[in-house]
Amino acid sequence: MFSFARPHAKRTPSLTPMIDVVFLLLVFFMLAARFGQDMAVPVAAAGTGAPYQGPPRLIDVTPSRLALNGQPQDVDAVIAALPALMQSDSDPILLRARDGADLQRIVTLIEALQNAGFSQLVLVE
Repeated sequence: MFSFARPHAKRTPSLTPMIDVVFLLLVFFMLAARFGQDMAVPVAAAGTGAPYQGPPRLIDVTPSRLALNGQPQDVDAVIAALPALMQSDSDPILLRARDGADLQRIVTLIEALQNAGFSQLVLVE
């Protein structure tokens, strides 16, 4: 009838796991935060340029041959024909790699053109 058993003390939840999680989140957000300041790099706006009026200088690089303005030629013939197409030393020469063109073939052509004194080379798609 009467129960004289001791009343059990209420168990309080342990706060240690919650404190651990809070510290882990604090460390994560401190490591993930960026403390440096962003720098703004000034960029000049592009001006309007006149369209190019000179002769084309497009070298197509294919797996088997080179073509200057659509005419198949070897490297030496391309280098010999380019000065006649140049109005100044700053005129760009366009290099276009076709499907299957080997990267080494393009690098070899670039080196040959640079050794011949052509420095304004542009690689296009």
